[in-house]
Amino acid sequence: MFDIGFSEMVVIAVVALIVIGPERLPGVARTMGALLGRMQRYFTDVKAEVNRELQLEDIRKMQQDLTDKARSLEQSARSELSAFERVIETDQLPPATAGEQPVESKDAVAPPVNPAKGIESGPEAHNEQ
Repeated sequence: MFDIGFSEMVVIAVVALIVIGPERLPGVARTMGALLGRMQRYFTDVKAEVNRELQLEDIRKMQQDLTDKARSLEQSARSELSAFERVIETDQLPPATAGEQPVESKDAVAPPVNPAKGIESGPEAHNEQ
């Protein structure tokens, strides 16, 4: 905290010995030591409290971010579910998105193919014959 070297400490001790006197110097030194110890403990406590507050603020920010993401995910899931429910209610399939094969509705059924002849064997095939 303070940049005091050994030579400065010796000068302070000599001045204190002259000003205070040799009889009261040990008591004053003990009092000064106790005050310096209290001051160091106070600074340590303040530093620890500031660190706790910073960590608490970081935790609050993370909690807020997670809450926002959870709400976004819930909203997305609800919209997908409602779209799916609408599809089920209207009995229609949704349009194909990019990269997907278009899905035909259940009403559009391809005529069956006779594997032995390689031709269609549906009602249209019988009408042509």
